Amino acid sequence: MDALREKNRRLVAAVTMMDGAYYRWARSTGVTGQTLDLLYALDDGQPHSQKQICEEWLIPKTTVSTVVKACQAAGYLTLEAMPGQGRQRRLCLTPAGRAYAGRTLDRLYAIEDWAMAETVERFGPDFVQAVEFFAARMQTAFAAGGPPGEEEDSV
Repeated sequence: MDALREKNRRLVAAVTMMDGAYYRWARSTGVTGQTLDLLYALDDGQPHSQKQICEEWLIPKTTVSTVVKACQAAGYLTLEAMPGQGRQRRLCLTPAGRAYAGRTLDRLYAIEDWAMAETVERFGPDFVQAVEFFAARMQTAFAAGGPPGEEEDSV
């Protein structure tokens, strides 16, 4: 296997391992992975619609809808009209929802902060920028059907 292919496999394995770590951690705290994703997305203090959550976090609409309904029923969030946005509704954490998100996310943030500090110390502050660049290049190539300048073989 060539060096680039091996690096790609290692990166994909690492991303999969991170996803698994979040999922297992969520389950160990009694939260579903999808609920954790929603709380994480909403905890940035910015307004979000269900559509935005689906698009930005790549979560299927039905999944987001199911989690939103469960969080509404638990009293953790409300839906508010978004002026000029048609039927879209803004997801708003209630005071109980903010408390729940805090209980759920504070320990997670401490774990992430520790891991990031260790990583930046070892690999430098440009590590995140490099991963973001890689992800953007992958999106561009997938959207184009391949890397720029490479023509797909005709069958």
